[in-house]
Amino acid sequence: MDEFEALRLADYQGLSQKEAAKSMRISQQTFSRILRKAHNLIAKGITIGSAIRIQGGQYVISSREQK
Repeated sequence: MDEFEALRLADYQGLSQKEAAKSMRISQQTFSRILRKAHNLIAKGITIGSAIRIQGGQYVISSREQK
């Protein structure tokens, strides 16, 4: 789920890593590591046809923007 959120914030919403890390309440270094893993998983899924699963507990994804 962390990888999904990192992709959403950085690639979909276009936030900087600093802004996205603050939104997730983690350090920028941790955010960078999570985003790198997410990009690798997506690339693997596209390149070799691996399944891309989004899982990891119960979450509520809000469409409300945080400022």
